[in-house]
Amino acid sequence: MMHTGKRLLLSAIAVVLTLAGISANATIPEIKPGTPFTPLEPTREEAITTQQIMSNLLRGHYERKRLNNDLSSEVLNTLLDDLDGTHSYFLASDIEEFEQFRNHLDEALSRGDMKPAFYIYNRFQQRVSERLSFMLNELEKKAKDYDFNGKEVLELDREETPWASTKAELNQLWRKRLKNSMLNLRLAGKEDEDILELLTKRYQNQLNRVHQSRPVDAYQTFMNAVTRTFDPHTQYFSPRNSENFNINMSLSLQGIGAVLQTEDEHTKVVRLVPGGPASKAGNLEPEDKIIGVAQGDEDMVDVIGWRLDEVVDLIRGPKSSTVRLEILSGAVATAEPKTISIVRDEVKLEEQSAQKEVIEIQDGKETRRIGVIDIPTFYIDFEGRMNNLPDYRSTTRDVRRLVNELLDEKIDGLIIDLRSNGGGSLEEAINLTGLFIPTGPVVQVRGARGDVDVLRDRDPEVLYAGPMTVLVNRLSASASEIFAGAIQDYGRGLVIGGQTFGKGTVQSLRPLTEGQLKITQAKFYRVSGDSTQNQGVIPDIMFPSLFDKDKIGESALEKALPWDTIKPARETKSNPVRSKLSRLKELHEERISDNPDFIFVREQKALVSEMRDKTQVSLNEEERKAEREENDRRRLALENKRRKAKGMPELASLDDPEEDEKSEEGEEKAKSDDKDDEEPDAMLIETGNILLDYMRMSSPGMTALR
Repeated sequence: MMHTGKRLLLSAIAVVLTLAGISANATIPEIKPGTPFTPLEPTREEAITTQQIMSNLLRGHYERKRLNNDLSSEVLNTLLDDLDGTHSYFLASDIEEFEQFRNHLDEALSRGDMKPAFYIYNRFQQRVSERLSFMLNELEKKAKDYDFNGKEVLELDREETPWASTKAELNQLWRKRLKNSMLNLRLAGKEDEDILELLTKRYQNQLNRVHQSRPVDAYQTFMNAVTRTFDPHTQYFSPRNSENFNINMSLSLQGIGAVLQTEDEHTKVVRLVPGGPASKAGNLEPEDKIIGVAQGDEDMVDVIGWRLDEVVDLIRGPKSSTVRLEILSGAVATAEPKTISIVRDEVKLEEQSAQKEVIEIQDGKETRRIGVIDIPTFYIDFEGRMNNLPDYRSTTRDVRRLVNELLDEKIDGLIIDLRSNGGGSLEEAINLTGLFIPTGPVVQVRGARGDVDVLRDRDPEVLYAGPMTVLVNRLSASASEIFAGAIQDYGRGLVIGGQTFGKGTVQSLRPLTEGQLKITQAKFYRVSGDSTQNQGVIPDIMFPSLFDKDKIGESALEKALPWDTIKPARETKSNPVRSKLSRLKELHEERISDNPDFIFVREQKALVSEMRDKTQVSLNEEERKAEREENDRRRLALENKRRKAKGMPELASLDDPEEDEKSEEGEEKAKSDDKDDEEPDAMLIETGNILLDYMRMSSPGMTALR
């Protein structure tokens, strides 16, 4: 997430919440281009809240930072990056003027003085208003005569570009941006007249909203620049966003089940809620950008440049209703927009619960049965437990039942599938680990003062002592990493797949005069003493992955706390896995050298990386058409190469209805009710093969044990 934490002006919020404030459908007075932005003024309550925030940060954050000139300078850099990370609004003269604050924001924060912050924010809003006014004038007077046959290019990567010295330089940049927007719409099949109308509405709406800004917008933007100099998970929530966050954490979800954030002028998908409508539909992915929202069969509403809460307000809606989203693939800068439909629903606990299946793998003349337990999240029905209900649901309770059922079905080994499991209950991660190990430490928690609390499994029972593997990917985070790390540290089984997310910090919520502060106060460490923070869990055997570690994962976040180590929680004993890894990797590499699915992932990764690395796009229509056709041709060739090798019918085009929706790297499991119609999960099958290799190397007669 290049800037997955970099330009986070509002906290990521599940797109399923009831929101207060300006309704996305409300009528906003139309602002004439060229209208000066009316400066915002800080409130007395914000001064009090600032002092509370700074007191909490300086005394309670895991990283003991001091309020000094160094921190002041960091805050200024972060704020400018949040506001204008692409150097597209401010002038060099603005940046030079802001230097007066570089070593004085610390003093202002200690006093609760928001005047410097509001000064910068007001200047930014004025520059945004100027840019939008320029675009509207271009659309009215010049855009219809734009030439798309020249040699112009638009630079996409502007982070290191010097700030423009003059408005004329910015005019040139924004004229190219307008041409690019028009060209994208042309390539999507829209007529010029419709394009001009759509873009005029887009920029007019953005201009109207800029002039509807409130003091809380400036305050929240600045305070999140302050909190993120500590770490990306420490955030300030305004009263409205506090309510949203609390609803999200209670899992009272109704909508599409996705978590969004603002990045530049787009609304980006951060992750999907397991068991939610978007996850089950399989047509939305992390990094996708939502550029339009429509209710059922109504007209699509362009949401580029909208506030995050306004986009959420459009996406949420009654259960069983349909929302259509116009999205851009996050993988390719020049991707063609596509429209998807999702039926809104509640995210039910039972749809996030663990599920089992048995896969059969040929082992010479024998057919071996491998049990698979898919755990989408670490959950527990707190209310049911508090009320002493005998059948309340939890991850550990459900997995215990499923393991016993699989043992009754005579499985030879077990796979715990934690792909895309974003975490959940820490208690459940510990209890689940306890099903597979004797008593002992599972995870260590180090507080801000250096005190270490060792959390243990105290139940001597081992439910399952047989051969097992844990399958993970880049979206396996937090509680998933604690479980996988413990299994690896105990040598209890193999960990296979992709390097995990690296979310190894603990946050708490603290009330403020206005809003709440989410603050990082502790860090997780494995039994081995290694932190799960930043580095995550590195599998014993790595699978190829399409997830870009520079964009997804803790290490992609600005100011993420570092990986480090503390004293191990138990003595390191001989690990039965380690001595066999070299041979296991050899057998794995031999097997996948001609595996069509693994070849496909590797070649697709190379193609996607090539597309992602493009730092400029042509503004020539014929060149763009040719480029898009070539990209489609190459993607189709890769898919048909895979299909041919597997004896499957080839596709005539990427839009062929027979095409299987292939999610990122094949790691997102299909959720169809009709399992017989699904293509086998190549990653899961290979995990089973590795497990069989391990069983043969450990003991020829090794099998699943109660």
